[in-house]
Amino acid sequence: MSVDSRKLEQDMTAWRRDLHSHPEFGFDEKRTAAFVARKLREFGLDEVVEGVGGTGIVGTLRRGGGNRSIALRADMDALRIAEQGDRPYRSQTAGVMHACGHDGHTAMLLGAAQMLSEDGNFDGTVRFIFQPAEEWGKGALAMLDDGLMTRFPFDEIYGLHNMPGLPVGVFQTRAGAIMSAEDNFEIVLKGVGGHAARPHSGNEVLVAACALVTNLQTIVSRRLDPTDIGVVSVTELLTDGTRNALPGLARILGDARSFRPEVSAAIEKHMRRIAEGTALAYNVSAEVNYTREFVPLLNDAALAEEAFAAARSVFPSENVKVRREPMTGSEDFARFLDHVPGCFVFLGNGEGSAPLHNPNYDFNDAGLIHGAKFHASIVRRRLNAS
Repeated sequence: MSVDSRKLEQDMTAWRRDLHSHPEFGFDEKRTAAFVARKLREFGLDEVVEGVGGTGIVGTLRRGGGNRSIALRADMDALRIAEQGDRPYRSQTAGVMHACGHDGHTAMLLGAAQMLSEDGNFDGTVRFIFQPAEEWGKGALAMLDDGLMTRFPFDEIYGLHNMPGLPVGVFQTRAGAIMSAEDNFEIVLKGVGGHAARPHSGNEVLVAACALVTNLQTIVSRRLDPTDIGVVSVTELLTDGTRNALPGLARILGDARSFRPEVSAAIEKHMRRIAEGTALAYNVSAEVNYTREFVPLLNDAALAEEAFAAARSVFPSENVKVRREPMTGSEDFARFLDHVPGCFVFLGNGEGSAPLHNPNYDFNDAGLIHGAKFHASIVRRRLNAS
């Protein structure tokens, strides 16, 4: 029996809006996980396992006698952002909202699970992975550390993300680098604070901090090869000063993006050198804490071609596009690609969509059916029943 697409669209919209109304931050997705597990059991999956990597869910669906297995992944977590707007399904949790569309990603993968469960037409095993805590880069690692690859083995994996500014019904991906690594840094400057009227009597750090923020901009403009992509962004400057007191402590925080480990290493090296040199010039001390939170997301070239082929069965051929440049956002889907090949794709969320991580953002429900059909199409192509 074939799934009624119109009814499925209505159901996915209802699921998505319910999830949007009840957002949960990373590793707190208890209600969301219970919702997902209940739906997967209703669809008749062969196995539904909860609590993988904290609040993760893995559903398994088998058809035929094939021994190959592929995974489809959606993220479930929301962001600590206060939602604006008056839509009837707005967040009911103060200070938390689905500002990145993970509610839509979850609903699309649930729709694909129902389609594949009812329609079949594939030979092998599908793993439906519903992941917690993508936003802060810990959820994929938590599921992997909980034995994902040994408990639920698969040969390749696919994921997707909605893309504001791209028209609904448009598909994009590319071979190789598609999303960047993210490194976080904190630089702590220490000196001697004092009265604002007597700067010479202490060794304040604010002027040094301002100079350091400016000097850090030379890493990309003067220290990296111009053919490499790199971003260094200072996002916070915090001090212990007040209106009439010069600070003795300053913290500079931010992040860096890159697509190659060598570029990440170069950014850290030059950042440490610049921080030490600036601190020396202003007679203060500097301590640099540099961490790597996300790795680059590198699509397998052969599987990117398979994704394009699957997309052409869902979208008009003119709407299936090669993304010319990678984007400097980050995604912890990349962690799965350390273990198996895979491909990550973008689906349009509308040209008028608010940006991701914006308090006015909302997932465009018109895109739900496209995501569900793409998931099902890649399964049927890669686990061909014929």
